[in-house]
Amino acid sequence: MKRIISVILLLLLLLSACAPQVPVATPTTPPTSATVPLSDPYIGMSAEEFYSNYTPATSLQDALYRSEHGFLSGSLEVPQQQFTRADYQPTSDDLYIHNTDRHYEDGGNTYVVTDSKGNEVMRIYKGGGYITLEEVAAYMYAFGGDENLPANYTTKKSAKPAGNKWGQYLRLNHSWYKNNPEKYPYEPELPGNGAGFRYYEMDIGTTGTATPGYSPKLYNNGKSIVRGAARLVYTKKDINGNGTYEAHEVFVFYTHNHYNDFTEYLNYYGGWGETFGNITGGGVFDSKTQCSPTPYVHVSYDSLLGN
Repeated sequence: MKRIISVILLLLLLLSACAPQVPVATPTTPPTSATVPLSDPYIGMSAEEFYSNYTPATSLQDALYRSEHGFLSGSLEVPQQQFTRADYQPTSDDLYIHNTDRHYEDGGNTYVVTDSKGNEVMRIYKGGGYITLEEVAAYMYAFGGDENLPANYTTKKSAKPAGNKWGQYLRLNHSWYKNNPEKYPYEPELPGNGAGFRYYEMDIGTTGTATPGYSPKLYNNGKSIVRGAARLVYTKKDINGNGTYEAHEVFVFYTHNHYNDFTEYLNYYGGWGETFGNITGGGVFDSKTQCSPTPYVHVSYDSLLGN
């Protein structure tokens, strides 16, 4: 009997030695130490040092630390006056799709921006500083309202970059845009006008302005600001009162020629609707008599995940 037991034990040992070994998963440390500073890493850092080896913010906390010192969180590229459309823009019933997908993280303080196929392109952090059209448009779409602006924006239109912690990245304006076609007949009427929507405007600081009556200079040279003709115009209204903004309750428009024409932001990178307005309709810039603004071009509300 003892011999049989010994044989069985020997066979079990041999089988165990020959069985394929399953690797034991070792816990990995989340890359928080690399992407989320445990303490403010920018204390005592000069702007020259910060921007000499620049990369965009890697987390919400990183963005907030940067803003404390007047350092940007997004791209450093000063935008051109004309926007750039994505190579692929999905349509439905011959209308551009306004993306209804919204992906927030960090308790609603981080917004994930995708391309037209639903692939992540970048993240926008509430309280960060931004200057490009795509980043500012996404910021205002995700967080705008209740006086919330990118950190480098000020409502003081007389503010000067010299002596300001944001320097050449300071941006101005957040005022009510009345959208009054009766007084300014070259302005096209925006959706929701007269239905309780209240539009606001803010500067988009471009590299120059190819618009009659506006100086083609850099928006901010670090000493002075030339506001130019480029603006972002947006509104939000909780129509059904459910405490959230649905896609059809948010409008963000870009006007590159001071309210003569508008193009809607469609909530994805490079997503811009049909341009409409006075110059598009063959009118004369800022003319109250030779104007023929085309109407707002409607969109189709849908998820990009199905396209």
